[in-house]
Amino acid sequence: MSGLLAESRERLQRAGIEQPGLEARLLVKHQLENTDAELIAFGERPVTPCQAEAVRMLIAARVAGQPIAYLLGQREFWSLSLRVDADCLIPRPETELLVERALRHLPPGPARALDLGTGSGAIALALKSERPQLQAWASDVDAGALAMAAANARRLELAVYWFRGRWLEAVASRPIFDLIVSNPPYIAADDPHLSAGDVRFEPRRALVAAEGGLADLRTIAGESLSRLRPGGWLLLEHGADQGSAVRALLREAGCREVSSHADLAGLERVTEGCVAA
Repeated sequence: MSGLLAESRERLQRAGIEQPGLEARLLVKHQLENTDAELIAFGERPVTPCQAEAVRMLIAARVAGQPIAYLLGQREFWSLSLRVDADCLIPRPETELLVERALRHLPPGPARALDLGTGSGAIALALKSERPQLQAWASDVDAGALAMAAANARRLELAVYWFRGRWLEAVASRPIFDLIVSNPPYIAADDPHLSAGDVRFEPRRALVAAEGGLADLRTIAGESLSRLRPGGWLLLEHGADQGSAVRALLREAGCREVSSHADLAGLERVTEGCVAA
């Protein structure tokens, strides 16, 4: 086992993976269904040819650029272990800012929040985990993504209402919300970042929007205020260079107290506004 681990680490290192030792351990452990303790305690235990070949295929997929989150089938977000696959975006640390800002604006006690374009369910589940009394709703247009989100909720034992549909259409006949939050597609179709890194393998429909990346942000801003109670908040994640444009969208829609907030890299990542009380 230790020899296979060393071989895997070397292959990842040659491929330029930033943390080859860590990723080799994660992938070997995942494929062999071992714990960290077992890797250490039984490092000299031989593996079967079939096991070795399965590990090598997994390493080859990573060398080819496949996101490690998809290969492992899971990603940590907001202290939650979420299952992910190619039907949904990989939850990223920057999106935790969206959760932080949403928690600031949720009223104490029972409240109702809606996560639009939920993907793996990361945002809705993070909010529900912090506010057990929250009535969490979430929607997505993709059936595969919704199935993954619902499976995550069941495994984490967190209750969320799931709806399929495009943005507010999914909950057209549903009640008014205290807060609406979304991490929608916001990348322009010609953005060069689409041909690099993990995004090459993520669902394009969850990444790309028309109007230079602003179309879905504009739609959500325009539809949300009529579904928010007076004093309710709309929060949107967006690209690092879109803060000014999204602030304008929220003001045009009628939001008050519009502001943008920077992530840990100092880049504007979340813009928010509220309905007049």
